Amino acid sequence: MKKIILVLFLFCAISMAAQNKYELKKDIPYVDKTETDAYRKERCKLDVYYPTDKKDFPVVVWFHGGGLEGGEKHIPNELKEKGIAVVAVNYRLSPKAHNPTYIEDAAASVAWVFKHIASFGGSVQDIYVSGHSAGGYLTLMVGLDKSYLQKYDIDADSIKGLVPISGQTNTHYTIRKERGLPQNIPLIDTYAPLNQVRANIPPTLLISGDRNLEMTARYEENIHLEAILKSFGNKEITMYEVQGFDHGGVGAPGCLLLLDWIKRYSKK
Repeated sequence: MKKIILVLFLFCAISMAAQNKYELKKDIPYVDKTETDAYRKERCKLDVYYPTDKKDFPVVVWFHGGGLEGGEKHIPNELKEKGIAVVAVNYRLSPKAHNPTYIEDAAASVAWVFKHIASFGGSVQDIYVSGHSAGGYLTLMVGLDKSYLQKYDIDADSIKGLVPISGQTNTHYTIRKERGLPQNIPLIDTYAPLNQVRANIPPTLLISGDRNLEMTARYEENIHLEAILKSFGNKEITMYEVQGFDHGGVGAPGCLLLLDWIKRYSKK
C-alpha cells in the first residue's frame, strides 16, 4: 500500500497533457435495437469523448457513482484533453432495477466499447475500465467475474487495466438493501469482488480515500482485496490511500492516478 500527496496529482495532470482536438458523441445506445425493456432502453446509453486528430489512443470506460441508486454519466474534468478517449456509461439503477442488472449493463457497455471503439480511432488493445464508488464496484465485478463478458465472447483479461476508485469489495450494500439485509453488516457472496478473485487478472490499481475520512471500512475492504489478489499470484496490483480526501473527494485525484496508470501500461 502506498500513500501519496497532492503534488503528485498535479505532476500527473501536467505530464499527460495533450494538444489534440476532441469530439463528444452523446447518448449512444449500447443494447440491441430489438430490446423491449423500456427502462433498459432509457438508461443503457453512453457518451464517447475522443480525440479527432490521432489514432490508436487509450480508452477509459467510466462508470459513475451513486450507490447503484443514482448518478448520471459524465466525463470527469480530470480526464478531458489528455490524449485518450473516455466512454461514460449510464446503467439501470435500484430500486427500479435489481441486482444483477446493473452489473450486466456494465458488461454490455464494455463489450460495446471492444466492438466499436476502433471506429472512433481508439485502440482495442488499450481499454481500461474505471469508475468511482458504485462505479468502482462495477469495474471490479466486470473485470474479475469473467462470466459477464463471456456472454459477448469477450475475455475479461483483454482489458488493459482495472482502476476502481473507492469501490466496494464486499457485496455492495445496495444489494443487501434489496434483500432486506442490514446495510452495515458485511456480506461476501457471489456478488462480492472478493469472492471473484482469480489469478492472472489485468493490472489493477486500487484507490481509496483517507482511512479516517472514507466510508466505513472502505479502505479496509480494498486492503483486503489487495492481499487476496496477491495471494493468488497477481503481481501487478497497486493500492493507494489518498490522504486528506474523503469518499466523495477522492474521485478527482483518483482520475489523475488513473492517467498515470495509463501512461505506465500503454507502453507495454
